[in-house]
Amino acid sequence: MNISLLIPLFSSFIASSLSCTTFDPCVSLCSLGQMTDLLYTEKDLVTSLKDYIRAEEDKLEQVKKWAEKLDVLSATATQDPEGFLGHPVNAFKLMKRLNTEWGELESLVLKDMSDGFISNLTIQRQYFPNDDDQTGAAKALMRLQDTYRLDTHTISSGELPGDPMTVEDCFELGKIAYSDADYYHTELWMEQALKQLDGGEESTVDMVTILDYLSYSIYQQGELERALDYTKRLLKLDSAHQRANGNLKYFEYQLAKQNKVEAEESQKEKEKREREKREASDKKGRPADYLPERRKYEQLCRGEGIKMTPRRQSRMFCRYSDNNHHPLYVLGPVKQEDEWDRPRIIRYHDILSNSEIEKVKELAKPRLRRATISNPITGVLETAHYRISKSAWLTAYEDPVVDKINQRIEDITGLNVKTAEELQVANYGVGGQYEPHFDFGRKDEPDAFKELGTGNRIATWLIYMSDVPSGGATVFTDVGAAVWPKKGSAVFWYNLFASGEGDYSTRHAACPVLVGNKWVSNKWMHERGQEFRRRCTLNESE
Repeated sequence: MNISLLIPLFSSFIASSLSCTTFDPCVSLCSLGQMTDLLYTEKDLVTSLKDYIRAEEDKLEQVKKWAEKLDVLSATATQDPEGFLGHPVNAFKLMKRLNTEWGELESLVLKDMSDGFISNLTIQRQYFPNDDDQTGAAKALMRLQDTYRLDTHTISSGELPGDPMTVEDCFELGKIAYSDADYYHTELWMEQALKQLDGGEESTVDMVTILDYLSYSIYQQGELERALDYTKRLLKLDSAHQRANGNLKYFEYQLAKQNKVEAEESQKEKEKREREKREASDKKGRPADYLPERRKYEQLCRGEGIKMTPRRQSRMFCRYSDNNHHPLYVLGPVKQEDEWDRPRIIRYHDILSNSEIEKVKELAKPRLRRATISNPITGVLETAHYRISKSAWLTAYEDPVVDKINQRIEDITGLNVKTAEELQVANYGVGGQYEPHFDFGRKDEPDAFKELGTGNRIATWLIYMSDVPSGGATVFTDVGAAVWPKKGSAVFWYNLFASGEGDYSTRHAACPVLVGNKWVSNKWMHERGQEFRRRCTLNESE
């Protein structure tokens, strides 16, 4: 992948580790819209820390001046003690110093100048991220690494603008992967930590510990020889390492056993084994997961594998639309662009103004919470690990802007929004994503939207409220389509055919945000109320 495409603002990842005015532990699920609060919290703590340092320096300066004055005085006095004390003023001042001034100095030295800083830190600590949040941030970084094919050196060295990662940073990522038995990422990040140590970087993490993790993670991936090499290197540094000594014997035994089997193989068996070894090597990588289409999904996120042929592309047009001579749009039609033909995905440009976007964000920010999905069995809203964003719901009556947006959606689409869901505002931070899903309820999910009582989701209206420097595309995995965020524009598609049957080609996903801050708002229109606006057909695929 062209790294230059990923460079702008990548440093925002470093600055976006967590959030929130009233902190909501979010396992790196906090939105950038809320994360900015933590930056100001940290800035305030740095200011408080500097005040503490200045107070300590002032205290030490007073003590230093006192010591210098007494050093000169005692040097003079001890040259002729009797003559010095024969002067009544000197005798009085000695009594005064020992009885009063040394006590004052003792109080000054014992005075704790850190009270203000500690008090501020204690207050702010309630908003700090926890271990789960740090783990979530690490997993977000590894998710971006996989999706956009970023190597550890590129991330760690700062080639993508941002602070370079230390040995400790790389080691911590490796440890988090190891705790999930993710030996692929453990190997990647422990190797990076080792490279930086070999390159002369100083670290509190010792090489023996890194080699211990590295050799075991490589062994778990079936590479005995490499695991053995790293174990031997570890033992050169610490010959008494108990676990490494045990591993050495075990790896040597397993390797000898493997070599013996290979030596006794026939040529045909050798060829078969070599072929299997190559296949295993090709498959080496991230552990298998629950998403069978992940490779396709990530490929589309990178802008690869899009299935729009030149012939099909030639039938895509831009036009001005007045929605069948709607009175509001006859003189001022909206700009409409074909994004895809099957399913038909239309983009409308300049749907929201900057002031409207800012108002929507202002209304949503205080209410942003972990995004939910509808449980396919119970129909109840719940959080899911595959949707990593924060969202808020805005009702039409709470602000004229929301009411105006709802009316605009109805005027442009021709669909009734009175039975639609409220306007959902979502904010995806760095690494935020929503894996492939359907917006409509399938036949095996009869209760998906039962609580709403308005039928299935007939259509989706998605407004992009920010540009995204890198990542964050909306991709349709079944058909190989990708739609990229453009601030102020909206995309629209039908989830159901006119027959009421679900259109399975609308399976889509929100790609992880690599760089930047992605704001979107959704309006899901339902079947009820559309009876005379989108008439039914008997053909299931129309």
